[in-house]
Amino acid sequence: MMNQINDISEINQEKIISQIRCLGIDMIHEANSGHPGIVLGAAPILYSLYAHHLNIDPKYPNYFNRDRFVMSAGHGASLLYAVLYMAGYDLTLDDLKRFRQIDSKTPGHPEYGITPGVDCTTGPLGQGIATAVGMAIAEANLNARYKNLINHYTYVLCGDGDLMEGISYEACSLAGTLKLNKLIVLYDSNSICLDGETNKTFNEDISMRFISQGWNVIKVEDGNNFEMINTAINEAKASTDKPTLIEVKTIIGKYSSLEGTNKVHGKPLTEEDITKIKEKLEIRDIPFAISQKEIEEFQYIIKERCQNLNQKFEEKLSHEEEQVQQEINYFRSYDKSIELKDFFYDAPESKKESPRDTSSKILNALVKDCPYMLGGSADLFTSTKVYINDGGDFQKNNYLGKNIYYGVREHAMAAINNGLALCGFRPYAATYLAFSDYLKPSLRLTSMMNLSNIYIFTHDSISVGEDGPTHQPVEQLLALRSLPNLDVFRPADANEVIGSYKTILEKKNGPSAILLSRNSLPILEETKANEIERGGYIALDTMKKPDCIILSSGEELHLALEVAKNLKVKGIEIRVVSIPNLGRFLKQDEEYIENILPVEIRKIVVESSSSFSWNKLIYNSKNLITLDEFGTCGKKEDVYKRYGFDITSLEEKIENLLK
Repeated sequence: MMNQINDISEINQEKIISQIRCLGIDMIHEANSGHPGIVLGAAPILYSLYAHHLNIDPKYPNYFNRDRFVMSAGHGASLLYAVLYMAGYDLTLDDLKRFRQIDSKTPGHPEYGITPGVDCTTGPLGQGIATAVGMAIAEANLNARYKNLINHYTYVLCGDGDLMEGISYEACSLAGTLKLNKLIVLYDSNSICLDGETNKTFNEDISMRFISQGWNVIKVEDGNNFEMINTAINEAKASTDKPTLIEVKTIIGKYSSLEGTNKVHGKPLTEEDITKIKEKLEIRDIPFAISQKEIEEFQYIIKERCQNLNQKFEEKLSHEEEQVQQEINYFRSYDKSIELKDFFYDAPESKKESPRDTSSKILNALVKDCPYMLGGSADLFTSTKVYINDGGDFQKNNYLGKNIYYGVREHAMAAINNGLALCGFRPYAATYLAFSDYLKPSLRLTSMMNLSNIYIFTHDSISVGEDGPTHQPVEQLLALRSLPNLDVFRPADANEVIGSYKTILEKKNGPSAILLSRNSLPILEETKANEIERGGYIALDTMKKPDCIILSSGEELHLALEVAKNLKVKGIEIRVVSIPNLGRFLKQDEEYIENILPVEIRKIVVESSSSFSWNKLIYNSKNLITLDEFGTCGKKEDVYKRYGFDITSLEEKIENLLK
């Protein structure tokens, strides 16, 4: 039964913080794994935030207008779980006891969709703070569109490691440029990293760095004083035109025998140390012993501030126009499908078009009037062709703009798109395929969280030519295909681009990548937009049993078709199979695959990319006309010839293989 509480002044808030600390270190001790330093050092920060600032409803953790919190220092997961448990989220003591165990609700680093109250998967340092910038962009856009409904903050807890990672610089630079004043970052500044004191590697003036990026900076000298932290957060919320960094000076592993050293960062404490800590904090020395009084008082503080937030939001939403209700319901729905029903493709008279130009037509037909889609490019709008004409630019004076200028910041771009997706959008991001390496860590988290992001990669082969091997992708297609959950499309022409987008947009959820040639290509009679969903299909068949089957994707499909037609004149019958999505094709039933690729017929792959993509279908390396070395600078035709992808070389090689 709830104790009678008349006023917050009656509550011993220090005792609640002590309870949080001890729960966190008990979890680590039980698992014999974890990071006690941040639990002991940063507990007052998280307590202050949850008790006095976050607008949340623990009974409705996905309440749409809630403040977002990102634990960018994801190694502090046990601290977060202890706070969530005490705040009243759907976690039990048994869940805390199963910290870092298989299939638990309390994994070693926060995971989106696993733990109630966790808004983002974090752990790789820098990812959380960059994703939070995306959440702040989402809020700015939604607030501009739905002023009466959406108005929340995005908070982050980060550490020195987050700010060492380059992605944090990229993202924070953009946040300052865009004046995202509802973004507040709490910096757990303890001057210690895993290997020792940060002064060995990290000496810049963080305050000046953030000020130069257009941020407010506030310092809290005593990170153990929750009242000072509260005052700083209130000051940050009063800012009207800038995001804020609050540097909180803490002592890592406070109260332990190892406090202030790197030894307490990632190593469980001894039983003796835990006993002494609990004695200092006046907490019973029993694992997971918790006072119901402290739980009730913590929840009372939150409830007094956040009473019926979800109910009030739903009531307010019910009085909005039906269109607004439908749009908000989309943003908070698991189903992210969008119909490509109004797109009319106007083919050029020449019947030739670059796939990136077809992509541009589709995006321009769809995005401008679609509230759920926005995105941009890493300083490559003119090359990737993703700019939305008349869509406006997302800038500090226009948060409704459709075009986000990311600058040369591929890594942050992908993480920011994760933040947009976590707030309900279907975002897209574009760069060259060779530069997908720059955003791979964020793309990996996109796939891990199964977010519905769309990645648009242009300049997808060695046909980039004169830009040379630095811009000519070779192994990147394999890297994308190897990512779990990522749907990878490499269309050959306008027909397949249309089919790819239709498949991407109409699926309920999950990330997709579409790889596009920059070159003007014939719109083929053999390609079929409605076959893309199954990943592969017969583009050119024979009247009788084929002598071999050529499998190809993208621009190389054009070469394969021409070679097949040339060899037919010589009496060699070749079936050509387009594989715009290898992953989808391999998931088809055996009957479908056998019908396309009969076991007894020789199969040859033509693709200017890594051979390793094809080991499930091709067992003889001689049948792989692929590329396992870097390209070279030269004219497209000369580069193709150098690596055997010109028509003459392909025709000769395939003919010799069939002798």
